[in-house]
Amino acid sequence: MTVSPLSSALFGPLLSDEETAALFSDEAVTAAMLDFEAALAVAEERAGAIPSGSAARIAAAMESFRPNVEALGAGSARSGHPVAALVGLLRKECGPAADHVHRGATAQDVLDTALAMRLSTALDVFDERIAAIVGTLAGVARRHRGTVMAGRTRSQQAVPTTFGLKAAGWLAPLGRHRRRLAELRPRVLTVQLGGAAGTLGALGSRGIAVMEGLARELGLAAPPTPWHGQRDGLAELASWLSLVSGSLAKMGRDLVLLAQSEVGEVSEGSRGDSSAMPHKSNPVRSETLVAIGRANSGLLASMHQAVIQEQERDGSAWTLEWLTLPQMTVLTGASLRLGLEVARSIEADKQRMMRNIESSAGTVLAEAAAIALGEHCSWEEARRIVGKAARAARASGEGLLDILERETRAPVDWASLRDPSTLLGSADAFIDRAIESANAP
Repeated sequence: MTVSPLSSALFGPLLSDEETAALFSDEAVTAAMLDFEAALAVAEERAGAIPSGSAARIAAAMESFRPNVEALGAGSARSGHPVAALVGLLRKECGPAADHVHRGATAQDVLDTALAMRLSTALDVFDERIAAIVGTLAGVARRHRGTVMAGRTRSQQAVPTTFGLKAAGWLAPLGRHRRRLAELRPRVLTVQLGGAAGTLGALGSRGIAVMEGLARELGLAAPPTPWHGQRDGLAELASWLSLVSGSLAKMGRDLVLLAQSEVGEVSEGSRGDSSAMPHKSNPVRSETLVAIGRANSGLLASMHQAVIQEQERDGSAWTLEWLTLPQMTVLTGASLRLGLEVARSIEADKQRMMRNIESSAGTVLAEAAAIALGEHCSWEEARRIVGKAARAARASGEGLLDILERETRAPVDWASLRDPSTLLGSADAFIDRAIESANAP
């Protein structure tokens, strides 16, 4: 039995993402901590902070070092983190180099840098998935640029649009998220090395040289100062995670609504079996996108709470990040996985879309009718006439344009308004602009 559905054999296949979750496993965290210690020794030796040959002896000891996870967990219960236990065990393996393990560093240096290392891999995966979703939705937008449907505002039919433009609206934010990701990476993927209170006093004048060398060894950026109490980078990342899953949730929500039996314009392609009703095909993946988007928006508040740090280092706010950021990252991985599956399996029913437009008794053409009539009277008068005719159309089922043609004497070419495909304005151009923008560097 598990506490979190993300690690559950029952719910994990739906709500979690195996590739992302692996980066937060005990094994991945431990490996990243050891990589930190090995790289720190290399950087310190090059800067002259520890004797020559120490880094090689520490690296050699690590080759056969397999720390006991239970022992590290017991260390967390004592110290509030597993680093002290890990360093103690590692020193026992290093013989004469034992005193040069972890020189000048503190536990938060190890764990924060280990987090940045693993986040670097996660963000690479996320960038690839977003690019794949953008490419897939661009294909949907192109294929359906001429697929006319009712645009809906506040759950009501409004004016004609195209399914291609709707798909373009889903992909446009994702292109912006990719650019945001490129911008935030150097602010988030930074090495942490500040020592006890952010001064690196134990390293004397070599502190910055060691920090920059450590960053080079690990492929991370070197920050202006240690960020023990400066958590804006991780909060920015959490905001990005919430934005990504929120944008995919918007797509999921649209698809859930379009898949309703009474609408039936789009299917997400999943079976979504019901345990009781054999006729149903529930939009499970789209519903899950919505749930993840909402969950991440709630978790984001905790990451913003963790920005409020005390003095040079704050254990409680730091621990709050452990409870929150891994969840948000794994949930976003699942959202991107599901989003790509959904984008690849979208099925649009063109005939149903047109029937739904026709079922409105032509009221979806009301804006165009008012504009045309407004050429021959005031705009307010045109709105009054068309509004009255729309109410009559809904009550009787007679077509709006038929009523207007009969009830008004204005020389309007009503026949030219009957084809909704002629009333799409700049929809086609907006599709091209959205695709171009989403693929811009």
